[in-house]
Amino acid sequence: MQVSVEKTSELSRKMTVSVPETVVQEKMAERLKTLGRQVKIDGFRPGKVPQHVVNKMYGYRVRGEVAGDLIQSTYYDALRDQDLKPAGQPHIHDLDEAEGFKYTAEFEVYPEISLAGIERLEITKTLATVEVSDVDEMIEKLRAQKKTWNEVERASQQKDRITIEFSGLSEGENFTDGTVQDFPVEIGAKQMIPGFEDNLVGLKKDESKTFSVTFPGQYNNAKLADKAAEFEVEVLKVEEPVLPAVDEEFIKAYGTQDGLMATFRADIKANMQRELEQALHGKLKNSVLDALYEKIQLVVPSTLIDEEIQNLMKPYLESAKKQKLKREDLQLPKDVFKAQAERRVALGLILGEIIHTKDIKVDDNKVRKTIEDMAKSYEQPEAFVSWYYSDNSRLQGIQQMVLEDQTVEWLVSKAKISNETTSFSDIMDSNQR
Repeated sequence: MQVSVEKTSELSRKMTVSVPETVVQEKMAERLKTLGRQVKIDGFRPGKVPQHVVNKMYGYRVRGEVAGDLIQSTYYDALRDQDLKPAGQPHIHDLDEAEGFKYTAEFEVYPEISLAGIERLEITKTLATVEVSDVDEMIEKLRAQKKTWNEVERASQQKDRITIEFSGLSEGENFTDGTVQDFPVEIGAKQMIPGFEDNLVGLKKDESKTFSVTFPGQYNNAKLADKAAEFEVEVLKVEEPVLPAVDEEFIKAYGTQDGLMATFRADIKANMQRELEQALHGKLKNSVLDALYEKIQLVVPSTLIDEEIQNLMKPYLESAKKQKLKREDLQLPKDVFKAQAERRVALGLILGEIIHTKDIKVDDNKVRKTIEDMAKSYEQPEAFVSWYYSDNSRLQGIQQMVLEDQTVEWLVSKAKISNETTSFSDIMDSNQR
């Protein structure tokens, strides 16, 4: 076997592999001989078919099979001999059998990664605490979750629920499939497109209104994105929210069994503290990854980027399928997907190199604690833990996540850190964006 490799770009390689015709003929002869003992041809007893007849009838097909096998075996042998690590599947072409057996494989290789400077990354660490006012605000949110509605005769205002029937036109075409009946809208909840809910303020029962708004550019229906629309609305009912009192019944409904306000507030604060710790951990991790991505400039194989783009698009495509939408109806920001995919692939390669170079091993105790923390939100936490440990593929996902967190911890331990303090609400709001 002869192998030649041409570097066509920083990561692209063009490898030509040649195999002597004698090797091809030997492998064909072996396969045709075996085939001769198996085939049934009219006029011949089984196993007694002359070899030249077998060769004539099956030679072309067998050569194709041998060619496929040779490509598969020699490709990986050639990679090993040339010390090449391909990223993704190769493109095989230019199969030439005029003189022996020759083909060309084009592929990308993994980049070489220099870790110079990773032990002095400049990182900003965000600090925050749960204050009394944060607990007060959370209790108000819990009250809002259990609010009821009381019909009123006045004009609608912010936080009211208004029940309407409406229709919409864009470029002369009705896109609401006629008139939508008995549709409740909580004004200010931002469940409708921007501007729609604002136009519902100040309306009374039985009043009508026609107004125009523009669909956002990233709207999930490409036919309506960035398009002006005219809505015709009729008010069926206006209701104001009624918040429950924070009494013993209310407190027990949220799991505080003794019904006492002091215990309730302590439970809420403990839950908020857990959420805050998770959010701060995520923010610190992102800060580390941002610094790492900026520090190590890496050319990423386009094959891996394309694969990651498909992973990022998958939930959107699945959602579209459930909504019976075509892929072209989706307004998917491909440029954003590409940037995200390139960053994720690059960081995956860089973290993998750090793990290998610094010999970072997964901590089984941290894996266990991670799974147990996840289990706390389930009614049967022990069953949840057992479920994870009963399947290696599930467990490996957690192990990989923990190993990545350990790598981030190692980077933090070596970094130059500056602290910034902010509020609980700012942290949680930014975490939801």
